[in-house]
Amino acid sequence: MTTIHEENTVHAYRDDALGEHDAVGLAAAIRRGEVGAEEAAKAAAERVRDVEARLHAVQTYVDAPRPATGGTGLLAGVPTFVKDNTDHLGLPTGHGSAAFTSRPATRHAPFVRQFLSTGVTVLGKTRLPEFGFSPSTEYEHGEPVRNPWHTGHSAGGSSGGSAALVAAGAVPLAHANDGGGSIRIPAAACGLVGLKPTRGRVVANAESRRLPLDIVSDGVVSRSVRDTATFLAAAERYRRNLELPPVGLVEGPAERRLRIGLLLDSPNGVHSDTTTRAAVTETATTLERLGHTVEPVEIALDPRFTEDFLVYWGLLSFLIGVTGRGYGPDFDRHRMDGLSRGLRAAYLENWRRTPGVLRRLKRTQEAYAAAFRGLDLILSPVLAHTTPPIGHLAPTVPYPTLIERILAYVAFTPVNNVVGTPSLSLPAARATDDGLPVGVLFSGRPGSERMLLELAFELEADRPFRRIQDR
Repeated sequence: MTTIHEENTVHAYRDDALGEHDAVGLAAAIRRGEVGAEEAAKAAAERVRDVEARLHAVQTYVDAPRPATGGTGLLAGVPTFVKDNTDHLGLPTGHGSAAFTSRPATRHAPFVRQFLSTGVTVLGKTRLPEFGFSPSTEYEHGEPVRNPWHTGHSAGGSSGGSAALVAAGAVPLAHANDGGGSIRIPAAACGLVGLKPTRGRVVANAESRRLPLDIVSDGVVSRSVRDTATFLAAAERYRRNLELPPVGLVEGPAERRLRIGLLLDSPNGVHSDTTTRAAVTETATTLERLGHTVEPVEIALDPRFTEDFLVYWGLLSFLIGVTGRGYGPDFDRHRMDGLSRGLRAAYLENWRRTPGVLRRLKRTQEAYAAAFRGLDLILSPVLAHTTPPIGHLAPTVPYPTLIERILAYVAFTPVNNVVGTPSLSLPAARATDDGLPVGVLFSGRPGSERMLLELAFELEADRPFRRIQDR
């Protein structure tokens, strides 16, 4: 079977070594000797080449991918990609930016070592918007990353390249990271499972540890709950944070029935659109049918939360502009894109507020914890409206308009980054009128990944996720 290009939909499913396996299924086939790890890597590389001309998801390729020999990791032999803001030995790290010339990394980043311990075979690196600031993987120059469900629409960001490849069936899962929604947003846009772990659950990279408030967590985007659960279990075998309850290998739902809060509009006052609200409401109805209790909830954030997060976002762009020579001797902040420049300029107007901003953001955990009294999880939209067309969030849009559009879109996810709590995006049963996925978000207390995954297994079993190859 050849790659499917039907109108605006692109996928690479075919009768080859990968078949329709998810990562767990493929790893099992490799362990049984039904498929060779090198054969799986070759098949994935062919699939990637076939969809890349339409999706533009890949930044760079490994010249000769080498599966780990004698690997015992839970995902041994599974082909994958690393996001291009994380160092992989021998590959350049470009951060999606034209402001400098990237050079091959001299060592693996700490998280990449943890990722490789799961047994995966890295085929290359995926594209992201400049420094991961945008919720859509688009550029001032060059092709955007396109959504395989509808190539006229965004694949989300900042892990848009990874999400596009996984949704298209080119690889079963791929690395992603999340500093304001960058795992969960592309998962929602591309119909995937996207878990942002608790702060400290996986190995933190040096850049994250240097931030005045660490908002970044690494993980994966995948097509099945068991793939995300298995990745987390495998990562925990490499290094477990003793300050958090263990997750272990979650393999199905729990018997316990949960009390779940329902949040339809964001705590900062952004209203979700009709399709998104319907997807969340229908999910709540399903949960009640399954025996869970669902009740309305509010998170009483400081009214300045959005403005404070935006100032902090601007601080990050400012720090990159000031310290950019760490990215290379030719770094030129004037070549950063319109969103990065706008964030930096906005921060320079508000820099005196930084101490207060940091104090208030750190206090967000109090309001978050208060909302969970008597509750186990909170259900909400991932995004305030459905996936926008290419161009709506491009860095060529004038900054005042662009930031207004971003804040009207990314209204639910940042609170988990500030508080450091786990949060999981799942595909909803409902799609948009033109067939694009819609995501729903489950958020928990620190360390509650196991509960999130158990509930996700239950929902997936009750209503299997839509498949792009069936569209």
